[in-house]
Amino acid sequence: MEHIACAIFVRNQQVLLGRRAANKRVYPGRWDLIGGHVEAGETPELALVREAEEEVGLTPTRFVRAGATLQPRLDLYGEATFHVFTVREWRGGEPQLLGEEHTQIGWFKIEDACLLEALAVAEYRRLFRNLILSS
Repeated sequence: MEHIACAIFVRNQQVLLGRRAANKRVYPGRWDLIGGHVEAGETPELALVREAEEEVGLTPTRFVRAGATLQPRLDLYGEATFHVFTVREWRGGEPQLLGEEHTQIGWFKIEDACLLEALAVAEYRRLFRNLILSS
Protein backbone atom coordinates (compact mmCIF):
# COMPACT_ATOMS: atom_id res chain seq x y z
CA MET A 1 0.00 0.00 0.00
CA GLU A 2 1.22 3.47 -0.85
CA HIS A 3 1.31 6.27 1.71
CA ILE A 4 0.74 9.89 0.75
CA ALA A 5 1.50 12.92 2.97
CA CYS A 6 -0.79 15.90 2.38
CA ALA A 7 -0.77 19.46 3.73
CA ILE A 8 -3.76 21.65 4.42
CA PHE A 9 -2.00 25.03 4.55
CA VAL A 10 -4.32 27.41 6.43
CA ARG A 11 -4.30 31.19 6.76
CA ASN A 12 -7.14 33.65 7.32
CA GLN A 13 -9.83 30.98 6.95
CA GLN A 14 -8.40 29.99 3.57
CA VAL A 15 -6.73 26.78 2.38
CA LEU A 16 -4.03 26.38 -0.26
CA LEU A 17 -4.84 24.01 -3.12
CA GLY A 18 -3.02 23.04 -6.29
CA ARG A 19 -4.64 22.05 -9.60
CA ARG A 20 -2.94 18.85 -10.70
CA ALA A 21 -1.50 18.83 -14.20
CA ALA A 22 -3.73 17.20 -16.82
CA ASN A 23 -1.02 14.65 -17.66
CA LYS A 24 -0.81 13.25 -14.10
CA ARG A 25 -1.90 9.62 -13.69
CA VAL A 26 -3.70 10.27 -10.40
CA TYR A 27 -6.48 12.90 -10.23
CA PRO A 28 -5.52 14.78 -13.41
CA GLY A 29 -6.88 18.33 -13.57
CA ARG A 30 -8.32 18.15 -10.05
CA TRP A 31 -7.75 20.52 -7.14
CA ASP A 32 -5.69 18.75 -4.50
CA LEU A 33 -3.73 19.30 -1.32
CA ILE A 34 -0.02 19.91 -1.53
CA GLY A 35 1.88 16.68 -0.91
CA GLY A 36 2.98 13.38 -2.32
CA HIS A 37 4.37 9.91 -1.80
CA VAL A 38 6.12 8.87 1.38
CA GLU A 39 9.44 7.40 0.26
CA ALA A 40 11.16 4.35 1.75
CA GLY A 41 12.62 5.13 5.16
CA GLU A 42 10.63 8.36 5.44
CA THR A 43 7.87 9.20 7.92
CA PRO A 44 4.72 10.97 6.72
CA GLU A 45 5.91 14.07 8.59
CA LEU A 46 9.26 14.13 6.75
CA ALA A 47 7.50 13.52 3.43
CA LEU A 48 5.13 16.40 4.18
CA VAL A 49 8.01 18.83 4.63
CA ARG A 50 9.92 17.54 1.57
CA GLU A 51 6.88 17.59 -0.73
CA ALA A 52 5.82 21.09 0.37
CA GLU A 53 9.32 22.41 -0.31
CA GLU A 54 9.42 20.71 -3.73
CA GLU A 55 5.92 21.73 -4.87
CA VAL A 56 5.39 25.24 -3.46
CA GLY A 57 8.68 26.30 -1.81
CA LEU A 58 7.24 26.32 1.72
CA THR A 59 8.76 24.59 4.76
CA PRO A 60 6.07 23.62 7.30
CA THR A 61 7.22 24.53 10.82
CA ARG A 62 4.03 23.96 12.84
CA PHE A 63 1.59 21.26 11.84
CA VAL A 64 -0.71 18.68 13.39
CA ARG A 65 -2.26 15.50 12.08
CA ALA A 66 -5.75 16.25 10.77
CA GLY A 67 -6.57 12.64 9.95
CA ALA A 68 -6.04 9.85 7.49
CA THR A 69 -8.24 8.60 4.72
CA LEU A 70 -8.07 5.66 2.36
CA GLN A 71 -7.88 6.05 -1.41
CA PRO A 72 -11.53 6.27 -2.49
CA ARG A 73 -10.82 5.23 -6.11
CA LEU A 74 -9.22 1.80 -5.66
CA ASP A 75 -10.47 0.82 -9.12
CA LEU A 76 -8.44 3.59 -10.77
CA TYR A 77 -5.48 4.26 -8.50
CA GLY A 78 -4.93 1.26 -6.21
CA GLU A 79 -4.56 1.19 -2.45
CA ALA A 80 -3.20 4.24 -0.66
CA THR A 81 -3.52 5.98 2.67
CA PHE A 82 -3.56 9.77 2.71
CA HIS A 83 -1.96 11.19 5.88
CA VAL A 84 -3.33 14.72 6.16
CA PHE A 85 -1.74 17.46 8.26
CA THR A 86 -2.99 20.96 9.04
CA VAL A 87 -0.15 23.45 8.56
CA ARG A 88 -0.55 26.81 10.26
CA GLU A 89 3.04 28.08 10.23
CA TRP A 90 5.77 27.81 7.63
CA ARG A 91 8.91 29.42 6.28
CA GLY A 92 9.25 30.60 2.70
CA GLY A 93 6.71 33.41 2.44
CA GLU A 94 4.16 33.08 -0.33
CA PRO A 95 3.73 29.74 -2.10
CA GLN A 96 5.24 29.46 -5.57
CA LEU A 97 4.30 27.08 -8.34
CA LEU A 98 7.34 24.78 -8.63
CA GLY A 99 7.88 21.66 -10.70
CA GLU A 100 5.33 20.03 -12.96
CA GLU A 101 2.92 18.55 -10.40
CA HIS A 102 0.44 21.44 -10.57
CA THR A 103 -0.55 23.93 -13.25
CA GLN A 104 -1.84 26.49 -10.75
CA ILE A 105 -2.09 27.07 -7.02
CA GLY A 106 -4.41 29.28 -5.06
CA TRP A 107 -5.90 30.20 -1.72
CA PHE A 108 -9.58 29.31 -1.32
CA LYS A 109 -12.02 30.33 1.38
CA ILE A 110 -12.77 27.13 3.27
CA GLU A 111 -16.45 27.31 2.30
CA ASP A 112 -15.51 27.68 -1.38
CA ALA A 113 -13.04 24.78 -1.21
CA CYS A 114 -15.84 22.58 0.13
CA LEU A 115 -17.95 23.45 -2.93
CA LEU A 116 -15.32 22.62 -5.57
CA GLU A 117 -16.64 19.95 -7.91
CA ALA A 118 -13.12 19.20 -9.15
CA LEU A 119 -11.77 18.38 -5.68
CA ALA A 120 -9.48 15.34 -5.84
CA VAL A 121 -10.75 13.54 -2.73
CA ALA A 122 -14.27 14.15 -1.40
CA GLU A 123 -13.15 13.37 2.19
CA TYR A 124 -11.14 16.61 2.15
CA ARG A 125 -14.43 18.48 2.53
CA ARG A 126 -14.96 16.98 6.01
CA LEU A 127 -11.41 17.95 6.99
CA PHE A 128 -11.97 21.49 5.70
CA ARG A 129 -15.23 21.79 7.68
CA ASN A 130 -13.38 20.66 10.81
CA LEU A 131 -11.10 23.68 10.35
CA ILE A 132 -14.13 25.98 10.60
CA LEU A 133 -15.31 24.24 13.77
CA SER A 134 -11.88 24.37 15.41
CA SER A 135 -11.24 28.08 14.83
